[in-house]
Amino acid sequence: MDKVYIGKIVSTHGIKGELKILSDFDFKDKVFVVGKKIIVDDKEYTIKSYRVHKNFDMVTLDNYTDINEVLFLLKKDVYVSKDELSFNDGEILDSELMEYKVLTNTGKVGIIKEIFKASETNKIIRVLFDKEVLIPYSFIKKIDKSNKEITVELIDGMN
Repeated sequence: MDKVYIGKIVSTHGIKGELKILSDFDFKDKVFVVGKKIIVDDKEYTIKSYRVHKNFDMVTLDNYTDINEVLFLLKKDVYVSKDELSFNDGEILDSELMEYKVLTNTGKVGIIKEIFKASETNKIIRVLFDKEVLIPYSFIKKIDKSNKEITVELIDGMN
C-alpha cells in the first residue's frame, strides 16, 4: 500500500478523544472527510468528526470516545492511502511532481530539486537548469502527467 504523509498528531483537545493534527497537506478536503480512513503506525482509523481550530485539523476517530483511549497516538505521523485520494486534472502531489522535468518558455530543460512553502499560500519550486532558479508555483502553465513534464513561464531576469 502506497502511503502519503499528511501530518503529525501533536496533542489532544478536550476529554472526548479529539486529536490535533498539524498538517500542511495541500488536499485536506480530500483527506479530512468523515468516513475516510487515516493511517497511524500502519493501522487504519476511520474519521468520525472533523473541524478546523486555529492552525490545526481536529479529528475524532470511530470507537474512541475518551482522551485516555487516544493517548497512544500522540506524536505519531499520520498518513493516508494513495488509493483513497482522487485528483482532478491539474492536481498532483508534490512528491510526484519531484519526478517531472521542467520546460520553460525559452526552451530550457531543468529538474526539480525541492518544493517548499514560502508562506501559507505561496509555494516555491527550486529548479536546476544551468543554475538554480526559484520559481513561484503560480508560474506553472501546464502539467503533463503522461510525459511527466511541467511547463513554466519565466519572466526576464529568471533565466
